[in-house]
Amino acid sequence: MTMTLAMVTTDSTDPGPLAAWWAEQLGGTIVADNDGFYYMVQVPAGPMLAFQQVEATSPGKNRLHLDLVSADRPAQVEQLVAAGASKIADRDGGGFWWTTLADPQGNEFCVADSGADGTGH
Repeated sequence: MTMTLAMVTTDSTDPGPLAAWWAEQLGGTIVADNDGFYYMVQVPAGPMLAFQQVEATSPGKNRLHLDLVSADRPAQVEQLVAAGASKIADRDGGGFWWTTLADPQGNEFCVADSGADGTGH
């Protein structure tokens, strides 16, 4: 039996603006709204993203986060910050560089330098 990762879902007290922000940053499109409760974003590559309405989000650090790659990480980070992300820290894992950021609602994610295989590794 095999499963396929279809979607990564984020809880939000205000999912519409967050779905729109991620769609814009990743070149995606909101493909479902579901009466403002559950937004689905189709991105050019990878699984879909979803943002669902909850009364309150869980406090503390995310246990799951998105890892993105870019051929020009510093410029990409600058663009994300200009669009409303918050830069948390630049990090170095023995010559592998990435930056941890938070989206406009505080969800952490990382942008790494893309490696020869396009995965950041």
